[in-house]
Amino acid sequence: MSQGCKYRFGPFELRVQTRELYKHGLKLKLRPQGYQVLALLLEHAGACVTREELQKRVWPSNTFVDFENGVNSAIKQLRASLNDSAAEPRYIETLPKLGYRMIAPVEYEADAPGARATAAEEESGGAKVVGEAAAPIAARPAHSRKQQWVAAVCVLGIVCVVALLKWPRAHPTPQRAAPAGRIMVAVLPFENLTGDRTQDYFSDGLTEEMIAQLGRLDPKEFGVIARTSVMHYQHSPEKVDQIGSELGVQYVLEGSVRRDSDKVRINAELIEVAGQRQLWAQQYDRELTNLLVVQAEIAREISDAIQLTLGSPERSESVRQPTLTPQAYQGYDLCLKGLYFWNKRNVPGFQQAIEYFQQAIAKDPNYAPAYAGLANSYALMPGYALAPASKYMPKAREAALRALQIDDNLPEAHVALALILENYDWDWSTAEKEYRRAIELNPNYATAHQWYAEFLMWQGRFDEALRESENARRLDPLSLIIATDRGSIFYFSRQYDRAIEQFQSVREMDPSFARVHLVTDAYVQQGRFAEALADLEESRRTSGDGIGSSSKLVYLYGRMGQKDKAQAEMRKLEAENRRQPVDPGVMALAYLGVGNKDAALGSLEKAFVQRSNLLTALKVEPVYDPLRDDPRFQELLRRVGLAQ
Repeated sequence: MSQGCKYRFGPFELRVQTRELYKHGLKLKLRPQGYQVLALLLEHAGACVTREELQKRVWPSNTFVDFENGVNSAIKQLRASLNDSAAEPRYIETLPKLGYRMIAPVEYEADAPGARATAAEEESGGAKVVGEAAAPIAARPAHSRKQQWVAAVCVLGIVCVVALLKWPRAHPTPQRAAPAGRIMVAVLPFENLTGDRTQDYFSDGLTEEMIAQLGRLDPKEFGVIARTSVMHYQHSPEKVDQIGSELGVQYVLEGSVRRDSDKVRINAELIEVAGQRQLWAQQYDRELTNLLVVQAEIAREISDAIQLTLGSPERSESVRQPTLTPQAYQGYDLCLKGLYFWNKRNVPGFQQAIEYFQQAIAKDPNYAPAYAGLANSYALMPGYALAPASKYMPKAREAALRALQIDDNLPEAHVALALILENYDWDWSTAEKEYRRAIELNPNYATAHQWYAEFLMWQGRFDEALRESENARRLDPLSLIIATDRGSIFYFSRQYDRAIEQFQSVREMDPSFARVHLVTDAYVQQGRFAEALADLEESRRTSGDGIGSSSKLVYLYGRMGQKDKAQAEMRKLEAENRRQPVDPGVMALAYLGVGNKDAALGSLEKAFVQRSNLLTALKVEPVYDPLRDDPRFQELLRRVGLAQ
């Protein structure tokens, strides 16, 4: 059956024929007068709808007092449904002493060309075609005030009954069999309703913290999609059923956050994907210093709603209640900013994150997550900046150990320590224990599975690595870095066709993602030099990988047999390295390109002295195959702990 004319704005859809409002495909409650006001605003999107026009079209027979009460109530209800704000509107703007205006971009869809009709014409069966801005508004027959009150009481009674029947705590729905495997939930990005983009870190951080809180509830039975994947749906028009299908989840949590100098309002609702039914909704108004407790409350209520719905007899473990002091909240707020920049996964982002984590520690020296964030930022810098590990890793270790001293049950701190032990100490057995401990503490921690998969890959344990990579993918199905790392596993295991296919699939998801150019390495090993050169040139043009891509170019020319070009590029590279020394492991690749094995081994030896994290690839990197029979290379493998 046709759904008739529709208006779309943001994630909302107003269906004129049925007079229903939907968000992400989920039907919202909308009173008749609220519908009429919203439809009129959409009809004149971008223009002022005066209070006089509203009275004439929606409240034609009422007194001025009834009209004032009615329009104020309708606008308030609409803003609640749209999660909008009078002070900082995104949809309905108040024009003082004049009226209201729909300020969001609006799209209109009709069943047939020229099908728009005004409310009066719709009532009378008229077929007059009106201007392009017009939309159907349902007129309401006049009622006496007594009739209105009777109708209002009846409607209120029905709403209360329905609410009680649907409220999961008091009246759970009939128990049903739980889905096979773990219950999967996606926490969609909380909407920032402040109107201030500088507050995005706060709503994004709240999303990440809710993911972490829910991930601790009952990880054996309860899975939570990681931040990277859900952020794809920020400001997205996709419907709940589409999101559920793409992420492989049965439930979706969405919400919004407003904050001012000392208060915060959080709206949250839990939606069952099958049937797109709202199971639970709640609004929280709190002092900012109580935000951590609010997060724990939301996590607990969601857990209860799911357990009651599915008939699970067991309760989850209690969500940890943080110690709340003014210093704790200030540290938390700064830590959110740090995580916001850390998730950008680039050198400027890490540098900004380090500053915020340090400020958080200054505010609250006992806030373990800030130390863990600092440790993870320092630990990733050498690989992203191609800088000496000795510049960052000792600082990373100090921060990780301090985090664990404060809270030994913090998985982020165990993962940070594992990365340091792996990349800097080459203490493989202890690193594996730390990865396993992090996953034990939070099986829903996608990054722990991802980095553990890399750890297994460096050791040549490829089957195990692929299993861990798949665990990470299930928790973070849209993560580009997890998908790219899976391509790396195929590359290092010499499955070049599968590696190229995987890297190309990442390119289809995001052509601008810099690490898709790892496909160059697979092309070279297959002898597909023209494709490798084209991809490398694109990488140099778009991401400017500097000395790293210059080293690859020398190696590629060497493999192509173009020795003169390789030597010319080698001279440029050596001159650049003298001006600004980089990780010696980068130079080793170039020396292999010009066939200078002694210089390559010398560079690898320097990399060992500098504790370069590039040496983690010694055992599995195909470019080192010409060196494998050399006793010096075998000795280096032994010292790095990869000779087994």
